[in-house]
Amino acid sequence: MSELFLIVGLGNPGSQYSQTRHNAGFWFLDDLYREVLAGGVAGIGFKQQARLAAEICRAQVFKRDCILARPLVFMNNSGRAVRALLDYYRIDIENLLVVYDELDLPPGTARLKKGGGHGGHNGMRDIFRHVDNTDFLRLRIGIGHPGHKDAVTGYVLSRPKAAEERQMLQSIRRAIAVMPDLLAGNVSKATKDLHTGDDSPVN
Repeated sequence: MSELFLIVGLGNPGSQYSQTRHNAGFWFLDDLYREVLAGGVAGIGFKQQARLAAEICRAQVFKRDCILARPLVFMNNSGRAVRALLDYYRIDIENLLVVYDELDLPPGTARLKKGGGHGGHNGMRDIFRHVDNTDFLRLRIGIGHPGHKDAVTGYVLSRPKAAEERQMLQSIRRAIAVMPDLLAGNVSKATKDLHTGDDSPVN
């Protein structure tokens, strides 16, 4: 298997969704990409790869050879893109990080974990359909809950209030700050540092 590390941010393609809560995974990739550029890397960018159903960028991220990927399919079909990326680049499931929005965490909170269930997230649910081993890393970006399950769809597909958006972006920056440790294989340290970075209870 390849030593490449695959970071997939989940979201919906199209400008109408770009600033919605459900696209928190894309927001993370955007900020991570800017971090890579700030490190002096030139001549890279996201390129559409239709056969992989994703936009991808290959770059050195904190000294690790990485593929950053935004699926070109809608959230409910995310698994098809993840499966194609894993197969094409021959990436072991242990070198996969999936980043997505989390209703059960408040804005301003980000949580790392390895393995576990899909938590009802439609993108994660579809990934589970396409991979044999679900023991991969996940980074959950808190978006808060509207309070009633019937309001969830409209909530995740709308833009957060300004204060909540700032909190989400702050949590993304804290998550990026622990990426050097995560990509170096120090997952426990990255997790501890991220989870002690705010006052929310560990979930």
